[in-house]
Amino acid sequence: MEGIPDHLDYGLTILFIGFNPSLRSGETRHHYANPRNNFWRILYSSGLTPRLYDASEDGELLKLGYGFTNIVARPTRGIEDITREEYAEGREILHAKLSEYRPQVACFVGKGVYSQFSRKPRVDWGFQQESIIEGVHEFVAPSSSGLVRMKMDEIVDIYRQLSQFTAKDIC
Repeated sequence: MEGIPDHLDYGLTILFIGFNPSLRSGETRHHYANPRNNFWRILYSSGLTPRLYDASEDGELLKLGYGFTNIVARPTRGIEDITREEYAEGREILHAKLSEYRPQVACFVGKGVYSQFSRKPRVDWGFQQESIIEGVHEFVAPSSSGLVRMKMDEIVDIYRQLSQFTAKDIC
């Protein structure tokens, strides 16, 4: 099973960065397609999207200034199936994508994704003090996986910080 296409463009407000596609996303070729994944509900509930989108509409979010990529392209059942070599290669590829496209915000969907990219063992939610890519704000948000044990309200509140930042920046 091959990876799913990135949705990248110049001038993005937010580039959402996941670990890697689920098997369901690999089958459908759309980001966050697993029905147990809360990504689309979180975006809507936090005010990042004007309506509830479906995974099949992921490419439409480019019109809102949002793009999608992953640190590892290969779909797997879980992150435990990703190898060290894939992370090392993914870090280099992601660094190149961020350097080239320079979104305003790189939103890492999960602390683990950011830790793999930054090589920092401990990170906090929200905007990071120092960016790895100059001029790109780095934001760490909770994973949208249905396996996450945080309350949905807490997750949405963290994403709402991102929504408030982008609204302030756009005005």
